[in-house]
Amino acid sequence: MLKDVKKNLIWYIALVAVILATAFGAMKMTERINYEWYWGRVPQYFVFSGDEDQFADGNGEAVIEEIDMDQSKVILEYDNGEKDTLILLQDSLMIEDGDSFSEGDKIGAIHVVRTGILIEGLITTLELSLYSGIIALIIGLFIGLARVSKNPLFRGLASIYVEVIRGTPLLVQIFIFYFFVGTVLDFSRFTAGTLALAIFAGAYVGEIIRAGIQAVDKGQMEAARSLGMNYMEAMIHIIMPQALKRVLPPLAGQFISLIKDSSLVSVIAITDLTKAGREVITSTFATFEIWFTIAGMYLVLTFTLSMIIRYIERRFSVSD
Repeated sequence: MLKDVKKNLIWYIALVAVILATAFGAMKMTERINYEWYWGRVPQYFVFSGDEDQFADGNGEAVIEEIDMDQSKVILEYDNGEKDTLILLQDSLMIEDGDSFSEGDKIGAIHVVRTGILIEGLITTLELSLYSGIIALIIGLFIGLARVSKNPLFRGLASIYVEVIRGTPLLVQIFIFYFFVGTVLDFSRFTAGTLALAIFAGAYVGEIIRAGIQAVDKGQMEAARSLGMNYMEAMIHIIMPQALKRVLPPLAGQFISLIKDSSLVSVIAITDLTKAGREVITSTFATFEIWFTIAGMYLVLTFTLSMIIRYIERRFSVSD
């Protein structure tokens, strides 16, 4: 290992030089556009910690019981007989025990710690990618098998599906699926976005699986049939396990693309990571800070998936 490092030392130095030159160039570009960086605004959109005002939902009377020096229990007794119990900060109280209040009046504030909009957007992106990825894998499996089938109906329908989906932009498909199919079938935004991504990715997964099946030597099928297996048994037990090992790298690439493509569902008002970033920018004007943060979060997702796929590939290679 040390010998290899010494042998390629000049190339490692060149790599470091390129990285430093890129960083220097980015710094100079920043100076050229005269942009003021405000990275301190970003953390609050990961985890929010602060006081949140509480308001009355109707007319009534307040009963206040002091819990300690910092907090009080406020019971809002509404005129309609309902009650609300709030634990509020002592120094935030706007009313006293026995005071009347009206609907919309500020009662006080409570200290909250909750996930910020960027984390919520990240969770939505993960859910979109996971659900659409699983559905795309199922669709792709059937499409791949249909593409190599000898049945003209199955092969023809699969070919039409692949060509139509690959020949039209994903953004257009999302609009069509949400405004037409989603409206007819009464799908929610999340469901429509997930299915649009799954149908789009399923065409590419199907072609990847088709290529993997055709890469397996034809003699494998002949050997399986000679042992008494029917076509389906040979595909399940002999051909598909070998094909899946071959298609892992392109499948990983497709699922990484799917994570990035999920950003397009923001056009139908799904608050994924990209839309969450846009909402933050409109309130902070910290354009570059937020976009760099969003890019970094996507990079973490795709890099993690890439590492998982590499681990699975190593495990398969050991089993060979």
